[in-house]
Amino acid sequence: MSELDLNLTRAAAYLKPFAEKGVLNRIGGKDSAGVASFQTTSPVDGGFLANVARGDAAEIDRAAKAAKAAFPAWRDMDARERKAILHRVADAIVARAEEIAFLECLDTGQALRFMGKAALRGAENFRYFADLAPSARDGQSLPSATLMNVTTRVPIGPVGVITPWNTPFMLSTWKIAPALAAGCTVVHKPAELSPITARLLVEIAEDAGLPPGVWNLVNGFGEDAGRALTEHPDIKAIAFVGESRTGSMIMKQGADTLKRVHFELGGKNPCIVFDDADLDRALDAAIFMIYSLNGERCTSSSRLLVQSSIHDDFVAKLAERVKKLKVGHPLDPETEIGPLIAPEHVAKVCSYFEIAQSDGAKVHVGGAKLDGPGCYVQPTLFTGATQDMRIANEEIFGPVLTVISFSDTDDAIAKANAVEYGLTAYVWTNDITRALQVTERLEAGMMWVNSENVRHLPTPFGGVKASGMGRDGGDWSFEFYMEQKHIGFATGRHEIPRLGV
Repeated sequence: MSELDLNLTRAAAYLKPFAEKGVLNRIGGKDSAGVASFQTTSPVDGGFLANVARGDAAEIDRAAKAAKAAFPAWRDMDARERKAILHRVADAIVARAEEIAFLECLDTGQALRFMGKAALRGAENFRYFADLAPSARDGQSLPSATLMNVTTRVPIGPVGVITPWNTPFMLSTWKIAPALAAGCTVVHKPAELSPITARLLVEIAEDAGLPPGVWNLVNGFGEDAGRALTEHPDIKAIAFVGESRTGSMIMKQGADTLKRVHFELGGKNPCIVFDDADLDRALDAAIFMIYSLNGERCTSSSRLLVQSSIHDDFVAKLAERVKKLKVGHPLDPETEIGPLIAPEHVAKVCSYFEIAQSDGAKVHVGGAKLDGPGCYVQPTLFTGATQDMRIANEEIFGPVLTVISFSDTDDAIAKANAVEYGLTAYVWTNDITRALQVTERLEAGMMWVNSENVRHLPTPFGGVKASGMGRDGGDWSFEFYMEQKHIGFATGRHEIPRLGV
């Protein structure tokens, strides 16, 4: 039996409880079948995975009230106890990492070589924020001439977390772990296209000792469950990962309740390769940052800006590598690119093949949907592109790379900044002065020089322009999930103006 066959057998066993019982909502520590159900199917072959409870405004209301009721006790719990619970969650994630990875592969189409690591990154997120929990409320001493001024922080209250369908397990932990560590309670609405591991995660948390109601899960669609969550008066903040257009809608929906929002949105990120760079490493990084995770991630380097003096040779080597990328079943350990999330998304990605050619670009490699069942698309490389083309400005969100030539530093910066997005940028040069000048002028929230995206959890994660607002990571996460308090203690009998004497 091949390794793929063995993995399929194990995956079927992990899926069986969900296929039989369905993916239920979890509100106040109790299961709920919702008002109806919908199916989640696998992008591998379109096959049935599970029935999913569909929540509506009433389910969201129950979940918000459960989170509100659980908030005082969770807020006031000794932070060391919260830390211990979150560490137990991390331990359980590690123990069930294979189960999480296999289910994620079936539900999203992401390749196993990446999903195994995503589960462990989820555990790392819980451990990191667990360790910060005891110091989350620490403040500052800011003395003045007449006052001892001190600051502290308190959790904002029940929060809503809305997560996307790409790497949903890891992104859920990235948002929920700091909220819990800060002392907030949570209502989580995962993406309807990949709901299974969200249910598994809340089960893991409650088994680890998380009190009922602290973490509530409601599945559903944006127009009912999502909107109800963003409009609910008991929800004090919304953390959202997804499309920029949806982020705009959420901001409008939360306006009446003056809801705090945190958005991690789209990207059209440049990878800029100068002629003095380590070109072999730059090539490896450029390929990894667009074709890993099926190109379905906001930080992918979907625009490759190559200096004209090295353009032709670099593109020739790039094309040969892209042709050799292995597309296959996500549970096959050899697979580098799996199926895209759903037929609708395949249609969107494939529409750009014709758009590219009509705008005058060349489909250098790929450019077609693969025959047979499932949502498989050829890894695609566009060349001969200019920055005014749609393929250079719009987020395609698939295994599709657009190459653009540039002449000098000013030209590279102008082209890199000429999009509505500003999430990440990648710069390859061995000239440190140039690297400093370029990163100073790039319009992006995160930049890496001579590196692919390597996350360091204490650093701020987030974008500018249409790529979002707010930052995750380290203390920046607590700044979102907590409120600042200032207290001034008089240190002497300073003069108080007397009125009405």
